Amino acid sequence: MKVIFDTDPGIDDAMALLYLSKLPEIELLGITTVVGNADIATTTRNALFLRERFHIAAPVIQGAGQTLDGKVKPEPVIVHGHNGLGDIDIPAVDETGLQPGTASQFIIDTLRAHPGEVTIIAVGRMTNLALALRQDKAIAGLTKQVVIMGGAFGYEGRSGNITPAAEANIYGDPVAADEVFTAEWPVVVVGLDVTHDIILTEDYLAALSAEAGENGELLRQMSDHYARFYKDVMGLAGVVGHDLLAVTYALRPDWFETRSGPICVVCDGIAAGQTIQMPAARKGGHPDWANRPPHLICTAVNADAVLRHYRETVAG
Repeated sequence: MKVIFDTDPGIDDAMALLYLSKLPEIELLGITTVVGNADIATTTRNALFLRERFHIAAPVIQGAGQTLDGKVKPEPVIVHGHNGLGDIDIPAVDETGLQPGTASQFIIDTLRAHPGEVTIIAVGRMTNLALALRQDKAIAGLTKQVVIMGGAFGYEGRSGNITPAAEANIYGDPVAADEVFTAEWPVVVVGLDVTHDIILTEDYLAALSAEAGENGELLRQMSDHYARFYKDVMGLAGVVGHDLLAVTYALRPDWFETRSGPICVVCDGIAAGQTIQMPAARKGGHPDWANRPPHLICTAVNADAVLRHYRETVAG
């Protein structure tokens, strides 16, 4: 499976990238970066650092440093630390892995070079994807699949994390997200409805550290900061593996339950970033949804299978 990984590293982004690097089924073509968990210079530096640590051959391509909604939002320091990776020490990075050009153009060029073969796994704001669509709308028909980590649709009472209505990646650039959901490409949304079933406990992270060598220990160190956030804010004894679940879906969709239907994003006001799906089974829908293509949202997941597969893959 050919994959572009669009990311804003990010602690759970690092978890997902290590996962990708260990999967023989995945041919990683590029790592595109976007503003989000830190500014674009920092997320790009983090991607280069992780690329080197995880022995990834695919290049890093810097993407959007500003969002399409034109709003500057504070960086989530409380979640990911000042450097985006839990404030671990990050040495100087090897910039030979940084490919010239923009992420949006890389996405266009790669989809055109491999029509029908490339899956985009996007675990940050959707800005790069929306920019690519604005530049070349036809790429939607060339894409095998877009799997995004983002959104929340109310399953298990999960309606938002950065606000009561909105998940952070969608809230970060609701205009871009809405444009992505308007496009005629197959999108699967792996949102808070399922990601909050993927809890990496302290014991689980300790086992990863013991079994996965230096990179397992790196994840454990980064997760110390992440775990403090989850304990203080949500009372969780562990961390949520949001982004790794998008990788799992691309590989094992049979572990998920889904619902089909068009999706709209609220772009301003108190509910900015809210994701709302009109179920395909509902007849006679509202015109704002009626003119959009159906996409899938994940409504349930086999969490035990996911956590077992992640641990086996990363340790292997």
